[in-house]
Amino acid sequence: MTIRTVIVDDEPLARERINALLGGESDFTVEGEAGDGPEAVRVIEGLRPDLVFLDVQMPGCDGFDVIAALDPDRAPFVVFVTAYDEFALRLKPFDRERFGKTVDRVRDHFRAGDAISSRLVSLIESVRDAPRRVDRLVVKDGGRVFFLRTSDIDRIEAAGNYVSVHTAAKNHLVRDTMGKMEERLDPATFVRIHRSTIVQIDRIRELQPDFNGDYAVLLEDGTRLSLGRSYRDRVQARLGRFHG
Repeated sequence: MTIRTVIVDDEPLARERINALLGGESDFTVEGEAGDGPEAVRVIEGLRPDLVFLDVQMPGCDGFDVIAALDPDRAPFVVFVTAYDEFALRLKPFDRERFGKTVDRVRDHFRAGDAISSRLVSLIESVRDAPRRVDRLVVKDGGRVFFLRTSDIDRIEAAGNYVSVHTAAKNHLVRDTMGKMEERLDPATFVRIHRSTIVQIDRIRELQPDFNGDYAVLLEDGTRLSLGRSYRDRVQARLGRFHG
């Protein structure tokens, strides 16, 4: 049995240390490395390893951003490389004894035929479902994986099983729901104006009367959007300038 492994850590010395420790384990092979979140998602999805050593805290992202971007049905077994006990396995600071115990636990999972632990599946689902406020979104675009800052978003619209994220430069399709997206975005910055539309408040120029007593939302770039009747009160409260 050979366990194909990827190492993710923003610290080169930490990656070297894990590599060195795995060098003495004949049933582990290091297939790739990554130093940040977007690169980690790209490498993991490209190589489909059995195991990932994943740093929890990385500049500009964290291990949970990486987890949230993975398909639970195809996710590898994950060992969190962290100094904090509240996460799965504490590996920092590294020492050979602790690492050896971790490796033995990994072997036990694979020998039992567990490609992925139920604990990780539960973690992925909780990360996806939890109302975590974020200041960036993971975007996959033609083989590229990158983080899009929410401050660059003009509006988000429903698009079947996806949402269309509109920025001044480009639109991006993200596999998510409007409800989950609304939960993740800062309510001080974004407001839902329709069941299929969320807009950044600073991008709203004005509200205009529409047909049949309805209203439309006009954005700074000239885009005209429908204001859903059930969302009027919240928009009124947020903008403080809605009358009618």
